[in-house]
Amino acid sequence: MKLNVKQTFILGLGFFAVSLVWPLYNVYVPIFLRDFIDSQFQINAIMTLDNILAVSLIPVIATLSDRTQTRFGRRMPYLMAGIPIAALMFVILPGYTSLLSLMVIITILNFAMAIFRAPTVALMPDITPPSLRSQANGIINFMGGLASVFVLIGGAFLYNMAHMLPFILTAVLMLFALFMLLKFIKEPTQYVAASEEREKLGTLLARIDRSEKKETFLILGAIFFWFFGYQGVEATFSNYCVRFLGLEVPTASLILGFFALSFLIFAIPAGFVGTKLGKRRTILIGIAGDAVIFIALSFIGNFIPYTMPIMALLMFIGGFFWAMININSYPLIVGKAPEALVGTYTGLYYFASSAAAIFGPLALGLLVDITSFKYMFVFTAVAYLIAGALILKTSNNA
Repeated sequence: MKLNVKQTFILGLGFFAVSLVWPLYNVYVPIFLRDFIDSQFQINAIMTLDNILAVSLIPVIATLSDRTQTRFGRRMPYLMAGIPIAALMFVILPGYTSLLSLMVIITILNFAMAIFRAPTVALMPDITPPSLRSQANGIINFMGGLASVFVLIGGAFLYNMAHMLPFILTAVLMLFALFMLLKFIKEPTQYVAASEEREKLGTLLARIDRSEKKETFLILGAIFFWFFGYQGVEATFSNYCVRFLGLEVPTASLILGFFALSFLIFAIPAGFVGTKLGKRRTILIGIAGDAVIFIALSFIGNFIPYTMPIMALLMFIGGFFWAMININSYPLIVGKAPEALVGTYTGLYYFASSAAAIFGPLALGLLVDITSFKYMFVFTAVAYLIAGALILKTSNNA
C-alpha cells in the first residue's frame, strides 16, 4: 500500500491555511494592541485567547464533526464556515480604529479559526490508512511549515510596501486552499456514525476498556509535557537571547529560525522514519535527542560563552529531533481512535497541546522571574523527559 502523495499535498493545503494565520497574528497583533495597552502582561493575556478557545471549543467542534452528516461530508462544512469568516477578519484586521474594534475582530477571528482547525486535521486520518498516517502527517506539517516561512519572510517585505498587503494575500491564499480542498478532496461516503457508536457502546470513557483508556491518557500526558516544554521555550526564547545572552532581537529570530528550518526540512522524512521504525520508537528517539540538545544549550552563557555557530548547530539538530516527535504524535493518538471518533481524539490532542501552550509559558516565566534565564533549557529538558517516561509506559505496538 502506497501513500497518495498528490492527494496528501492537496489535503495539506488545509493545514497550510491554518499556518498562514498564526505567524502573522503572533507578530503583528501585539504591536496593534500596544497602541492602546502599555502592560505586556495584559497584551499576553489577550494573546492567549486562541489557546483558551483551543482548549474549550476545539474539542467540542471536533466531536460535533464526528456526528455531522451532510452531502459535503462531515468535516468540510466546518471548513466552509470557518475559513471565509477567518479570511474576512484577517483582511479587516489592520484597519482597526479602536481597542473595541480590534478586540471584536480578533475574537471573531479566533472563533472562526477554532471552527475549522480540528476538522481540517481530522480529514487526514479519515482518508489515510493507519499505516501511512505518519508519512501523511509529515507532508501536512511540511505544508504548514512552508506557510509559516512564506508569510514571515514574504510578509515582512509586503508589510513595508503597504500594511494591508500581507493580510490580503493571506486571506486570498486561505480561500484558494478551501477551493482546492472542495474540488479535489472527497471524504469517505461510508463511515460509522458516531451516534451509532454511542448507542452501542455508550460514552467515550465507558466504551474504552481499561488498558486502552490507560494508553490514551498516557499518550495525552506525554503530548502535554513535550508541548509544555516546547511552548515555554518558544515564548521565552527572544527575551533569553536579548536579556541573558545580550544579543539583538534579529539575531534571536535568526537563531530560532534554524530550529524552524530544520523542522521544515525533516518533516517529511520524519514521517517515513515513523512508518519504518514505528511511531512510538521514533518519538522516544526524538525525546532523548532533544533532551540532550536542551541540556547542551543550558551550558551556553552559564559555562561556555555564546557563539553563533554552536548555537545555530544545536538549534538545527534540535529541530530535527522535534520533527521526529511532532510529526508522529498526532498519528499515534488517533491510532487509538475507533473510526467514528477520530474527530473526538483530534480534539483530545488539541486539548492537551493547547493546555500546554497556556501553562508552559506561564510556568517557565515564573521560573525565570524567580531564578533567571539560566535554567530555562533545563526546565524544557525535564518536561521532555517526563513525556518520555509516559511514552515508555505505553505498549510497543505503534
